[in-house]
Amino acid sequence: MTIRFEHVSLQHAEASAPVIRDLDLQIGEGEFILVIGRTGSGKSTLLQAINGLFPHFTGGTLRGRVIVDGRDTIECPPRELADVVGLVGQDPLAGFVTDTVEEELAYAMQQIGIAPQAMRTRVEETLDLLGIADLRDRALRTLSGGQQQRVAIGSVLTAGPRILVLDEPTSALDPTSAEEVLAALLRLVHDLGVTVIVAEHRMERVIGYADRMLSLPGDGTVIDGSPTTVARAASLVPPLVGLGRAVGWDPLPLTVRAARVLAGDLRARLAEHDPASFARLRGAADTSSCRREVLSGRGITVTYGAVVAVRGVDLALRAGEIAALMGRNGSGKSSLLWALTGVGARRAGAVTIDGERIGSGTGLTGRGRAARGLVGLVPQTAGDLLYRESVQAECTAADVESGALAGTCSALLARLTPDIPDEQHPRDLSEGQRLSLVLAVQLTARPRVILLDEPTRGLDYPAKAALGHTLRLLAADGHAIAVSTHDVEFAAAVSDRTLVMAVGEIVADGPTAQVLATSPAFAPQVSKVLAPQRWLTVDQVSVALEAAGVPS
Repeated sequence: MTIRFEHVSLQHAEASAPVIRDLDLQIGEGEFILVIGRTGSGKSTLLQAINGLFPHFTGGTLRGRVIVDGRDTIECPPRELADVVGLVGQDPLAGFVTDTVEEELAYAMQQIGIAPQAMRTRVEETLDLLGIADLRDRALRTLSGGQQQRVAIGSVLTAGPRILVLDEPTSALDPTSAEEVLAALLRLVHDLGVTVIVAEHRMERVIGYADRMLSLPGDGTVIDGSPTTVARAASLVPPLVGLGRAVGWDPLPLTVRAARVLAGDLRARLAEHDPASFARLRGAADTSSCRREVLSGRGITVTYGAVVAVRGVDLALRAGEIAALMGRNGSGKSSLLWALTGVGARRAGAVTIDGERIGSGTGLTGRGRAARGLVGLVPQTAGDLLYRESVQAECTAADVESGALAGTCSALLARLTPDIPDEQHPRDLSEGQRLSLVLAVQLTARPRVILLDEPTRGLDYPAKAALGHTLRLLAADGHAIAVSTHDVEFAAAVSDRTLVMAVGEIVADGPTAQVLATSPAFAPQVSKVLAPQRWLTVDQVSVALEAAGVPS
């Protein structure tokens, strides 16, 4: 069950150059391949070429041949490859065709004529494999983003493909759920010989599992090699590899376990330094209690029928503060953020912003520019906020509706993700590019409270760094910011306070170093390597070594 790319070039309609150029590549049975590259570098296009989505459905031009299990994808459209290739896209909800979890898992099998009893068995096995048995009767639209992601993976697995292609499969998952999904994929590779190809921006989660790595620098080429070889020269690397580079480890470690073996000398060099004294090097704001409280939430309760999503939460956000909101999928993070805007359902509780009470169910609806200046929310499905015909039209409208200077939104977008064409339709952008556009639109109004729900989903490391820099500038200007995220590395680098939710309640609230560094689930890679010392990021360690006069 091999995949062959023979002198393949992939070029989008209206693009001036191929996104992939003259690629020769062979992928064998049972390989685990990690595909990396900047947002817009062609990762999704490469994946879509494997099952024929490119160019049959996306449009564009394919030169050369892509051969999958002996079938030419130009001659065989995706429906004729469905028995061998399963593809999970970036947006799970957009791919669902039924209403409930169990129906969605069964749908693909119905289309290829699997017997009812075999269908039932596969559904049960998949529910157990992905840990979603308790969701079987739930409506798909009521699930959290991470739960939807696991259902999307399950709906592909039930058809029994020999090749599984996944685009950002862990982007909406909490760390524990991501490990469970990756463990399930490894079982498919090792026990069943399934070929797994994963494009993932959160390399720290996947690189230790991969047999090979494909790096797309963005110039049309594809660099193929072992993870260690590719990571040594790649511009995009996870924190663990960045730490190894900074301190000169050779070979570069790809797992926390391998790094800890090498880290004894580094821990000794850092032992005399207090990580807290280097916290402000991350751009962290002063979180002292004297800072002005901008948002106050008291007794916030959110229910969906008999399900209690948020249980009497008290929450305060202060000016100049970036707070990370973390927790397992389904713990109530998104529901809490929506309740804080006043637009989301709220069964009980009160929210005020600078003393102005925000109503429940109606909230800021219809209050125009004044609403934008109070609170802005970027939801998980950011594309829902985009409805104009071009990127430029969205930016122009954001400037007008926010009363900002012309070009403000475009400038913000260029800082987050450069080189997005003004004339491009938002639906033709990658997930990360769409998110950047929505972020720019919302930030144009410079609201006093900024709420972001999984804002790094689909963003590469430089784009996340740019987002973090933007948020720190906004915090320095006195905005109160809360970021719901499963991205522990982003939280470690950007936030100064972290709150952890479980079963609708806040179970931890404190300085980021205190909450994250001591958490088995949410600790960033640097913390795991250097524990029990409470270091969070590679930059923090590097600057500490330089300050001590020790070359890093």
